[in-house]
Amino acid sequence: MNPIQVEDAPSLQERLRRTARTVRIHALQMVHHSKLGHPGGDLSSADILVTLYLAIMKIDPRDPAWPDRDRFIMSKGHCSAALYATLAAAGILEEQALQTFMDPLSMLNGHPDRNKVPGVEANTGPLGHGLPIAVGCALAARMRKASWRTFVLTGDGELQEGSNWEAALCAAQYGLDNLVLIIDRNRIQQGDFTEAIIKLNPLAEKWRAFGWQVVEVDGHDYDDLQRVLRSAPQVLGKPTCIIANTVKGRGVSFMENSPKWHHRVPSDAELAAAVDELMKDEL
Repeated sequence: MNPIQVEDAPSLQERLRRTARTVRIHALQMVHHSKLGHPGGDLSSADILVTLYLAIMKIDPRDPAWPDRDRFIMSKGHCSAALYATLAAAGILEEQALQTFMDPLSMLNGHPDRNKVPGVEANTGPLGHGLPIAVGCALAARMRKASWRTFVLTGDGELQEGSNWEAALCAAQYGLDNLVLIIDRNRIQQGDFTEAIIKLNPLAEKWRAFGWQVVEVDGHDYDDLQRVLRSAPQVLGKPTCIIANTVKGRGVSFMENSPKWHHRVPSDAELAAAVDELMKDEL
């Protein structure tokens, strides 16, 4: 149902690149406008979100509740600015609505709300809840004999929540090969680098031990992302875990790999510099 899927590879790649740049700019503008947000994670996840919505998932922008759609759960709900900007780019949300991010009575809350925003499958924000919800979605598809897949995006620091590992055991137990977990592995969480707070490595081996098929990709490489996402399930009878290696603050040099930009608002000058850099950089 997604029209971009019929484009040839060169034009698709260019559209994804340009759209991701627009998503990054909108996300920064939204955080600056509201004086709240998580710009580092917005920027690290932009390429993943754009690839999912514009090249991978089976959706109908005219009917976000289409029963046969693929489901997407944004477990790292604090990075809502990137999600809203992607929904606008996909034609599900009016672009003008982005200007109201976190305003009083705006439907665009700091964390996504399925009762307010078209295209949002679940209210997320409390970390560790997205994967359990996604397991329920995948089980529902199995019970209904439906063909749609469920995708879920988590942060890496979020994996320190035990509910993720309970859900991982459940997904493997039921052989949910219609479930695809994507980890935004930018190696930074609030306060510091993930490995300085609670070590996650060896991350791939952990997921394999829990019964998942694991693939590692460059989370900013559209070819890499499409190749892996289109081929899921990697193994029949196993859920797929994609560890997407990303850069926190991707595309803005003074934000990249800096823990302080997990939860910081750019000044007027910083926003101008960031937008200028994004407009000049081909990424």
